[in-house]
Amino acid sequence: MFFEHIPHLQYIWLVAASTIAGVMNAMAGGGSFISFPAMLGMGVPPVQANATNTVALWPGQLTSLATLRGDVRKDLLPTIAITCVLGGVLGAEVLLHTRQRTFLHMIPWLILGGTVIFGISGPVSKWLRKRAKHVEGEPPIPRLWLACALLPVCFYIGYFGAGGGFLVMTILALFGMEKMHTLNAMKVVAALLSNLCAIVTFIFQGAIVWHYCIVSMLFAALGGWVGARFARKVNGDVLRAIVVATGCLIAAYFFWKQTQG
Repeated sequence: MFFEHIPHLQYIWLVAASTIAGVMNAMAGGGSFISFPAMLGMGVPPVQANATNTVALWPGQLTSLATLRGDVRKDLLPTIAITCVLGGVLGAEVLLHTRQRTFLHMIPWLILGGTVIFGISGPVSKWLRKRAKHVEGEPPIPRLWLACALLPVCFYIGYFGAGGGFLVMTILALFGMEKMHTLNAMKVVAALLSNLCAIVTFIFQGAIVWHYCIVSMLFAALGGWVGARFARKVNGDVLRAIVVATGCLIAAYFFWKQTQG
């Protein structure tokens, strides 16, 4: 790789990308669109890069849950937890058994798909907020059907994950959950648990490149702290447009790179 010929440049690039990813996740989301390609740029194989990036960004989800814990629907936690365990482990196992070359060819499609999901999440979230203004309570939700609907999403989160949180919110909304704060809290719970199960699987399989992971984790946390301080001062629609543009450019780069290979 180009970075390997310049001492310490690979770590400078990783620090910058991880910090930016932390800021993006705190302010709008979509940090994986920056941090995952950065892992690839360090020369980490695609599957291990995805696993390492998942571990590095997970603590930020934990701090988000600490903030949103009061909005969690505790009656749904057992169903969601079991579904996340199954989906997260299955997704991680399939990822680890995917050939590096196959996953490399999937990367631009996964990034583009995550970008599209992230892009449409803005208008849909606004629609959900408008509906939520008239909602007094939350309706009962059939547990079995909810588990069946969430399982493929949790599988996707364990496998790659970009945009998975929005899919969780969409499914819960279709089942009648309309309070925006509750939707956001349950999204974080599902993503946190699915990724945790995937992380445990990655660790046991030895798929984490720890020296890059720790560097990325520390600076993503720093970026998250910075982003949280400025999140309310920047227009959300502008931030979302920047994330979508970034995702499209990165996907286009990987599509172009495949044509050169």
